[in-house]
Amino acid sequence: MKETVVSRLARAVDAHLRSVAHGNTEWTLKHEEEIERLMDLLPSGSGWDNGTKIDLDRSTGERIILYGGYHHMNESGMYDGWTEHEIWVRASLVSGIDLKITGRDRHEIKDYLYEMFQYALTRDAPERKVVADVAP
Repeated sequence: MKETVVSRLARAVDAHLRSVAHGNTEWTLKHEEEIERLMDLLPSGSGWDNGTKIDLDRSTGERIILYGGYHHMNESGMYDGWTEHEIWVRASLVSGIDLKITGRDRHEIKDYLYEMFQYALTRDAPERKVVADVAP
């Protein structure tokens, strides 16, 4: 069974917290790099113009907190303001993940954000690249 983006992200966050707690700088950096690679798979663009960020200080292996802003347009197609949102991600025995989205629901944007993040987080994670240390 393939691993989802959210399960790999949760494991990376959990491993990051453990490496920080143990003062292991080398592994802390490796886990941060993995988290950054996974964050590149999350929504960016199409109104979610500044991409998705993670709050590593508040995230755990059981709860991931993402955030960003949506750039709204009016009826004329002109940009007319932002709404800021947090996306709280938790495991669910029924649906795989449970999403809670904070912030103003301007133009019912939360429905769009739910769909966008549900898809991005539950899709299959890409295969990990294995790099061998081979001397020339």
